[in-house]
Parts: sequence; structure tokens; C-alpha cells
Amino acid sequence: MMLKNNNKLFIFLAILTLSSSCSTKKDKLPILGSREAITKTINGEQVIDSVYHTIEPFRFINQDSMVVTNDTFKGKIYVADFFFTSCPTICPIMKRNMLTVYKQFKGNPEVGILSHSIDPRHDSVSVLKKYAHKLGVDDTQWDFVTGTKDSLYEIAEHSYMVSAIEDKNQPGGIVHSGAFLLVDKDRHIRGVYDGTNEDAVKQMIDDMNKLLAEYKKQ
Repeated sequence: MMLKNNNKLFIFLAILTLSSSCSTKKDKLPILGSREAITKTINGEQVIDSVYHTIEPFRFINQDSMVVTNDTFKGKIYVADFFFTSCPTICPIMKRNMLTVYKQFKGNPEVGILSHSIDPRHDSVSVLKKYAHKLGVDDTQWDFVTGTKDSLYEIAEHSYMVSAIEDKNQPGGIVHSGAFLLVDKDRHIRGVYDGTNEDAVKQMIDDMNKLLAEYKKQ
């Protein structure tokens, strides 16, 4: 799997995702990220349980000037990524591949897509609206969001564990991850995929169907 950043934790997660996907297709998708063992009392007995890494609460504005929060994706799985509309390198490839995902699940109320712009100074609501329209996105299933620079960069690093760094020496002035991140209905990361690689995206689509099937069995 080819990755676009040097974040050690992200590399670990990506390797774990790939190995888990290839090991056995009958298993449930892994829950990725750190976990903490806690002790709690059930029926008068103390038991040890795990608390998994969770996407932190967020509040952004999408291409339709609507507020987007965790609640927007309540009852849904979703794919998250980070991009900017003027990106001259990996973003056009990422968005072409994400468009394949969008078309695959269009109209499915249990699936969403969340693309965070990491260039809020340029990517205003109107710019994001034009960008979405150019891609052919005409509904609310795919949110292109903006917010403050601090909030966008913080959620990238701490919740999704991917990189976004301003670098004037790089094309477009920003270096960022090309990852697509699969998030379940409980805000846990269940897969990390190279958004510039068609085979990785096909694997993600298969895993999304697997995750949806997992919920149907509950």
C-alpha cells in the first residue's frame, strides 16, 4: 500500500488494515487506533473492558452552508478524507476514486462521505459548492466541509491520525495524507486505504459492504 505521509502511527494503521483485509475475509473488520483497558462492574462483578479510539466531536460547514457534526452521520458509516480544491498533486486522483465510492453507494441512507478542506482561506463555501457541482455531486450524501484551520488540522492529526502540513516549498503549499478512512456507526476507524490507488479503493468498497452486513447481523 503506497502512502502519502510519514506519520508513523498512520503507517502502522495502514499496515494493520491491509494485513487484516488479506488474512481472512470472514472476520469482522478490525477497530483501529489506541485502546484503553477499563474496569467496570457488571451484575456485581468487576470486569475489564476496552475503550477504543473514537472520532472526537466536530462542527464544520458544508458546501450548502449547512452545519455538519457527528450527529450528521448518526446511524451511518462514512468515509473521510482531507484535500484542498487547488491541490495540483494527489487530490484530483483522490476525488476521482472517491467519486467511484459515491456512485457505488449513492442513495444508501447508511453511507456518507466527509471531505475536509485543509485550505480554509481559499476554499470558501461557494468554492466548495462549485467544486462539488463540477464533480457531479448533487445531494447531501457527500459533504465537503470547511472550518477554522486549527480545527481542521487538529481533527486530522488527533482523530483520524493523518498528516496535513503547510509547506511553501511543495506544490500547492500543503503536504497531506492521501488516505481514505472508513468510520463505523460508533465513530471508530475500521480501515485506512490509499485514496490514490484504485485497487485499495476497491478493497475499501468491499470492506464497506462487509461493515454494513455486520450491522445487519446485530
